[in-house]
Amino acid sequence: MSAFSQQTTLPTRGAPNSSTDDMDEAIPDEDASEATKLFNERLSAWRHACGYLVDYISATEKMQQSQGKEYEKVLKTVSHPLKEGHHFDQSLGGVAGMFDNIRSNTAGISNSHYDTAKTLKGSVLPIFERLHTELKNKAKELTKGAGKGVKSVDKSRQASQKHIELLGQHTAAYDSTGGHLKAAEDPYILQRQVYHRLSKQVLEENNTRDDVLAVQNSFAHFEAHVVQTFQNGMAQFNQVVTNQAEQTRSMYGDMIGTTQRMPVDFEWNGFVKRNSNVLIDPSAPKRAVENIAFPNQDHRSTQPLIAGSLERRGKMLKRYDTGFYVVTPAKYLHEFKTDDDFAKDPSPENSLYLPDSLIGAVDGVNFTVKGKDMSKGSIGSKLSMAHEFQFKAHTPQDAQRWHDVIASASGQTTMEMPQGSGPSSPVASRYETGAGAAGGMPAGNTMGSPTGNTMASPTGDNSASPSGYSAAERGGAGNEHGVWANEKRN
Repeated sequence: MSAFSQQTTLPTRGAPNSSTDDMDEAIPDEDASEATKLFNERLSAWRHACGYLVDYISATEKMQQSQGKEYEKVLKTVSHPLKEGHHFDQSLGGVAGMFDNIRSNTAGISNSHYDTAKTLKGSVLPIFERLHTELKNKAKELTKGAGKGVKSVDKSRQASQKHIELLGQHTAAYDSTGGHLKAAEDPYILQRQVYHRLSKQVLEENNTRDDVLAVQNSFAHFEAHVVQTFQNGMAQFNQVVTNQAEQTRSMYGDMIGTTQRMPVDFEWNGFVKRNSNVLIDPSAPKRAVENIAFPNQDHRSTQPLIAGSLERRGKMLKRYDTGFYVVTPAKYLHEFKTDDDFAKDPSPENSLYLPDSLIGAVDGVNFTVKGKDMSKGSIGSKLSMAHEFQFKAHTPQDAQRWHDVIASASGQTTMEMPQGSGPSSPVASRYETGAGAAGGMPAGNTMGSPTGNTMASPTGDNSASPSGYSAAERGGAGNEHGVWANEKRN
């Protein structure tokens, strides 16, 4: 056997102490970019989580800004001065002070919302925005570092795969051609070239592995940093919004405290003090009519010539009823039911104008007056007829006093007449108005007494006295049954 035919044993590059089962595949089935993709996906998840917090803080900041504007609207509801504000005490401790407190605290709440929005935007939001930027940069680093190595590994694997396939082709050709191959196609050379490319591939894989492992190890620290940043940012966020909520709570508490401290009688006491000249003094005595003075209260025309109770005989039942009577300077004899000015408006039941009336003589406690009732107005008095009013006094002296006053009022010569009343006498029909009658009764015409006797003076003179009665009648002598005065008013 020749030396060339003998099989020689040469050193090989096989892995020491390794079996075929433990050998790695030249081109692993695993994707070298899987870990990188996983880390990129995780960074994207953290970035989105941070973006949510950025959006949340931004929305809260806008809400605080909006709340400040809304509280400005609330403030406008109490910004105007109180209507009828002079009714409230302007010093502290009252309603005016309460509204001043409400205004200041509401303005404070509005400002606190603006300040909170400014703090969130200037201090809290940047924390999460910076973290978001860090996450984006971390993804870029991963893409430029481990991601670039993955591309190199893929390129090396493709080169190794190409030469392994080429080696397979030429080893097969070697068996079929009986070893007649070109030098460049020698499987030995191709095998060495495969080893060269596998060496470069494995180097790229190991470098990429180290890079990915470094990224993997750094991710634990980076995520801890991310979580700590979340915690720090949210703690500051909580502090800001809690301070704002505490300010709001404190300001509302101050409002209610100011309101609760207001004495319940503070405004009333101030109101009474300010309007003491208008309000009623409870300690002042009540008014009494007796203490009231008014113009013409004591004018001579208001003072009765005589007033008191008399009994008058009724027209139908012929019984005597008691009434209150008064003779006024206006020469009226008024009849009232009572002398009470307060229970009912004192309107006279009957009113006799004495100059147009006839007064009979006194008979003990009795005397008579004949005339028209003027209490019903001018039209009613014209339509009414003269009536004889029979009066009864309490004593003869009272009767004489009443008679004297009435006779004095009726006997006076006057031109005064009631409004709308004519100058005619109630007994004008008793007199003849022929020529030559100068205020007296025609000769031979005498006025009869109730007994039918002619009225005559003690001297036989039939002329009337100035008071409307004869001298005997004025003195109480003569006919005591009462005769009518026959003197017609001039």
